[in-house]
Amino acid sequence: MRFNPEEIKQAAKEDFDTAWNQGKEYIAKPTIPDQYPRFKLGYGKVHPVYDTIQKLRVAYLNLGFEEVANPLIVEDREIHKQFGYEALAVLDRCFYLAGLPRPNVGISDERIARVKEIIQVDDEGIDTIRQILHSYKKGEIEGDDLVPEISHRLDVPDSKVAVMLDHVFPEFKELTPIGSNKTLRSHMTSGWFISLGAMVDRARPPVRLFSVDRCFRREQQEDATRLMTYFSASCVIMDPNVTVEHGKAVAAGLLSQFGFEKFSFRPDEKRSKYYVPDTQIEVFAYHPGLVGSSTKYSDGWVEVATFGIYSPSALAQYDIPYPVMNLGLGVERLAMILHNSTDVRALTYPQFPMYEEEWKMPDEELAGMVSVETAPTSKEGWDIQRAIIRVCEEHGNEPSPCEFLAWEGEVMGRQVKVWVTEPEEDTRLCGPAAMNHIVVVNGDILGLPDTPKYEKMFNKGMVANLRYVEAFAALAAAEIEAASNTGDPTRTRVRIVKVASEVNVKLDPIGQRYITGHKKKIDLRGPVFTTVRSEFS
Repeated sequence: MRFNPEEIKQAAKEDFDTAWNQGKEYIAKPTIPDQYPRFKLGYGKVHPVYDTIQKLRVAYLNLGFEEVANPLIVEDREIHKQFGYEALAVLDRCFYLAGLPRPNVGISDERIARVKEIIQVDDEGIDTIRQILHSYKKGEIEGDDLVPEISHRLDVPDSKVAVMLDHVFPEFKELTPIGSNKTLRSHMTSGWFISLGAMVDRARPPVRLFSVDRCFRREQQEDATRLMTYFSASCVIMDPNVTVEHGKAVAAGLLSQFGFEKFSFRPDEKRSKYYVPDTQIEVFAYHPGLVGSSTKYSDGWVEVATFGIYSPSALAQYDIPYPVMNLGLGVERLAMILHNSTDVRALTYPQFPMYEEEWKMPDEELAGMVSVETAPTSKEGWDIQRAIIRVCEEHGNEPSPCEFLAWEGEVMGRQVKVWVTEPEEDTRLCGPAAMNHIVVVNGDILGLPDTPKYEKMFNKGMVANLRYVEAFAALAAAEIEAASNTGDPTRTRVRIVKVASEVNVKLDPIGQRYITGHKKKIDLRGPVFTTVRSEFS
């Protein structure tokens, strides 16, 4: 049965989500041998571009395409074969590869004397150096093996050999690259012609191939929509009966797996030399998730791919007798659509602040950066911390003066008793802010009581899973741990909290920079008025 557009559409009905989730489930359950240190393993965070690449690979496989790797380094003569008189314009956008020449290094008497000043070597050793440099010139020794080879043969440290080459043989520092006729692939088509030409005598049509790989283009400058290196998701169908209808079917079958629903096909005005005239088509697709978005695609329509039929004259340069349909799309463009990004630099290189569209930290991430400054490290210290919290929860509203025994036991070989106390009159064991929760709301870090008055704030924000009393109890327990070395009594007191550190709360420096840079606030004020004391015996 011949390969036809309907076959592609039918293949596209495969359960893409199931295939992707199975793959994600597989990589989300890593295992390591028992002899290695154990650590917490979880499902990590994927990069949006590589996430899109993986989904495109699965989508192509669902359509019955075979994955191949096309040549990345292409000689410029291949571009001339493919583009004819337009080749020079195309090559102007290509990166040419260059390499350093192998210098012909001589060793004069003056150089011999300078070598002997740096490393202890006799005349036989000088001959060894001369032989090695000659072998390097002939290509028998690689550049990264030169220093180790001399070091090994003369039995001297690498560092001294490096100093000797640097000070005695300036030829190595004065080398300048010499260009070659090899280029880095600027578009996937240059690789497709080479691959199809190599396999045409061994492949039985229909041939359906795809490749998702990197390309390089010498742009005048990088900006929000273009980079000098990008990924192309490209495919070809080589078959006597292939037509533009196959291109439409592949585009629909491929993009429907990403949520695109309707498609529009429009002639491409660029008219590339290697396509048959009037077969170069731009693919516009409608995605309901884009409707009303803040991007330029708020109407839901976006250009996502281009396809066409290769010119017979270009195919004849590679002795390819069959028509070939080629479709390609830019991975970054699709990733920008799927991830609602407006700057390809920020999407690809989020680690560089210069490319940031806007640093947005979710409340849950910021809440995870809130922790205690000082904490106990032993089991006994943790028990003391929990005991202090329990007493404060059970007796926090008891009128003062009052005192409650929280914990009694042994710490570092010493017996200790721990009390929560309030010696002043006409107050309570704990102040009204002692049970405040730390809540992150729209980037602000707030200390709030869990009362109906603040219910909306709790529902809107993210609770940091840390109350004032828990942070204070951690500090008191840590100080008791430290005092167990000397047996000195301790007294840990917190009164009215004005800043986070006064209640033993800290924020990760990254979170601190986010708060400062976005003019957000940290408001953990409140009357805590709690005291913990201990005595050793």
